[in-house]
Amino acid sequence: MGNRSMRFGVWLPSFTWDDDTWVSARELREWCVRADHAGIDIWVIDHLLTAPGLYGASWLEPMELLTYAAAVTERVKVAPGILVMPVRNPVLLAKEIATLQVLSENRFMLGVGPGWNKQEFDVTGTRIEERGRRTDELLDAVQALLENPVTSYHGAHYQFDDVRLQPFIGEMPEVWVAGGSRVPDPTDDPDIHDTYGYIHPSVVRRILKWKHWLSRCSGTQEWVIRDWSLIREEARKAGDDPDSLVFGHCNFTYFTSAKTRDEAYAAQREPFLRAMGSRRSFAHLCDCYMLGTNADIIARLEELADAGCTYMVLGPVSAEMNQIDTLIDEIVPHFR
Repeated sequence: MGNRSMRFGVWLPSFTWDDDTWVSARELREWCVRADHAGIDIWVIDHLLTAPGLYGASWLEPMELLTYAAAVTERVKVAPGILVMPVRNPVLLAKEIATLQVLSENRFMLGVGPGWNKQEFDVTGTRIEERGRRTDELLDAVQALLENPVTSYHGAHYQFDDVRLQPFIGEMPEVWVAGGSRVPDPTDDPDIHDTYGYIHPSVVRRILKWKHWLSRCSGTQEWVIRDWSLIREEARKAGDDPDSLVFGHCNFTYFTSAKTRDEAYAAQREPFLRAMGSRRSFAHLCDCYMLGTNADIIARLEELADAGCTYMVLGPVSAEMNQIDTLIDEIVPHFR
């Protein structure tokens, strides 16, 4: 199998459904404990608001849930995936990160992205048109706050002077930058979704700066692999070593015991459409997400590993315990 070694993370199934139900704390704790025992890192999805028609669900608040996850685990990393940066304040975010590093004993990683849901920007006093620039400023400001006992920052969007933040941890956590080529949806607003079939140059620059890429699952796997080649080439052009970059990927899934692809799709259709909403066809979902038999999913993971992917975050769209158990027992062992 060559060098098909990957470390795994799991998106916790922290769904809040539009019928006013949500996953229980007991279930989330059990997922965390099982992941910790198996050495699988814990990731939490971030969406401030519901997005009817865009997703069939929303999610619990990520930083609070990560505090809970840190309390019931001992050794795995915990991370938001992906934190919508521009709707946050840098000083408050830095305080949250420092606190999580203390409570997790330095197991926190920061997954970041610029977001896409316009309403989330509107209600937090920001503008979606500024999302990329705000994301970069926030990262710089948070780094300054975490790495200096007293710091000032003066950017286009964020300014502060002589801030002394406690606890002082002295170090920026590992940063994973999300982004990548995206398959357009039939109902897309072109003023919001501006990355059709290519990875935005600002995202590439962000990846080159922070060294860790978490490719998103809104494009085909072929596009993900193509993006990685482009990122490596841009690193060479910038005089950087492309081998210093880390290629990660995140994706939704639903494991079944089906032996044929058609049987697997039949079992996956309902939970996927519940989680993803109705705007995209099931065929569209199959193009982007990890669907099919477990053998199909393993084959896709092997292809990504062969392309250089060394970190994989998978997110079952159901909180059923057989989902985390299948990941631990049937998927991860192929890549260790």
